[in-house]
Amino acid sequence: MMMRTGLRWLWLTGVVAAIDQISKILLIERLPPFRPVAVLPSLNFLLTYNTGVSFSFLQLPGGWQRWPLAIFALVIVAVLVGWLARMASDRRLLAAAVAIVLGGAVGNLIDRIVQGQVTDFIQVYWGTWSFAIFNLADAAITVGVALILLDNLLGGDGRSRQGA
Repeated sequence: MMMRTGLRWLWLTGVVAAIDQISKILLIERLPPFRPVAVLPSLNFLLTYNTGVSFSFLQLPGGWQRWPLAIFALVIVAVLVGWLARMASDRRLLAAAVAIVLGGAVGNLIDRIVQGQVTDFIQVYWGTWSFAIFNLADAAITVGVALILLDNLLGGDGRSRQGA
């Protein structure tokens, strides 16, 4: 049954979540918090922690948001797994995309449950402008959503839509 649905892509979810967690563990061990380390022009490693959600929204004192946000993330994970379970196995691009988003969600969920916060460490900047600091789970979610949109643009079957 599992091989005839999008659930066959759960291995990719595991890979994404594992890479995310390994990267965070390695950088927590090696980087001083809140001090940028240049990697490339316009790219730093900058170890930070976010108790809120995207762009530090809901990052409030007291940590009350840990469990409500963890429960919300669990609901999202359940919805994504349900989507994969209902998806035909021939929807490879869509299934891989959802699995990638799911891996990112699981990576950040692990942080939130274990640490009460999400570890972020990638800072992209230009001059004095800096994008929000993020992690590989966030990047996976972004790439996965972009692939879901691409699948939609291709008509869900690898062909571009007529008149598009």
